[in-house]
Amino acid sequence: MVKKANIPASASMPTRWRLILGNFAQEALPLEEGFGEMDEALDFLYRREYGGEQGIREEEKRGGREGSALTVPGWIRRIRRLFPRRVVEILQKEALEKYKLTELLTDPEILKTLEPSMDLLKNILTFKHVIGENLKTLAYRIVEEAVREIEKKLETRIRQVFSGRKLPHSSSSFRIHRNFDFHRTIRKNLKHYNRALGTIIPEKLYFNRNIRRHNPWNIIILVDESGSMLDSVIYSSIMAAIFAKLPFLAVKLAVFDTSLVDLSDHLDDPVGILMKVQLGGGTDIHGALEYGRKLITAPQKTILVLVSDLYDGKDYRFMYKSAADIIESGAKLFVLTALDYEGRGAYDKNAAHRLARLGAEVAAMTPEALADWIGGIIH
Repeated sequence: MVKKANIPASASMPTRWRLILGNFAQEALPLEEGFGEMDEALDFLYRREYGGEQGIREEEKRGGREGSALTVPGWIRRIRRLFPRRVVEILQKEALEKYKLTELLTDPEILKTLEPSMDLLKNILTFKHVIGENLKTLAYRIVEEAVREIEKKLETRIRQVFSGRKLPHSSSSFRIHRNFDFHRTIRKNLKHYNRALGTIIPEKLYFNRNIRRHNPWNIIILVDESGSMLDSVIYSSIMAAIFAKLPFLAVKLAVFDTSLVDLSDHLDDPVGILMKVQLGGGTDIHGALEYGRKLITAPQKTILVLVSDLYDGKDYRFMYKSAADIIESGAKLFVLTALDYEGRGAYDKNAAHRLARLGAEVAAMTPEALADWIGGIIH
């Protein structure tokens, strides 16, 4: 079995292979001196591939291998010391998702040491039912740190599109003093330098494009909370929170499975929203679209974003009818089969094609691409 952790470049090729193959290759590929701790740390996790946790416990009772005394807290401390942060995140993810080492989330001392990341965020949301009440505050703090990091990365880009910041190197018909691009005007007119006068006589003035608009737009975001949509749920919640800060957007957010919960009153707390999400269950897209349709009061100024893999648990004809009604009202319907950085292809392609033929925009995209798309409509 090849382990997914990155092997240090400082290791020789035989040692790299020995670390990948594990203890079973010890006779053919003796471990180079200085890599014993790393081997034990990798072995602690990946030997579960050969018989499960029960087999490991029985082996430990018999004396087992050299690394058998390593505990989960000791393992966490060791990998943080031996591997770079990204590798630690990969190992944590493998421990939780593949080998179900939920002790990482139920022991407060371990939980405190975990590296906040998108993967850890997803695992806390997935396994939050095993986290005791005494750990909820700590788990919330970890989720908050991970969410704030994602939000910080996205907000700059989104505000550039929506909040009226001048965009360098872009043209504008708004030829006002505060938008004047002095440096670009000079650079573009250098060829018009007048030696006699000792100055540039510009033939063309350049202005930055100020994209702020004051006409209100309504953004309605409906998010499928089935288990396969976790990445999209996270990014949708964060995007909705950022959109809600902009003065010319009125934002509504609801998550749904066979029932629907409107979270619009909690947009200032994306962490709280995520901790409320109940992953899994069936899917009633028709019911969600009908709820969204009732929120539309100004169709020409409304964008409804449906985030779903489009696997509806009811008669698809109802879903198509609701979508058609929204489009015919004059509102924009945008269907995201994924809102993340993976662009997964696991969605009902027949439903996607049908919705596109009805007039909906259908795509899988990154959060930045969604901001660009909405910005293009509004501006």
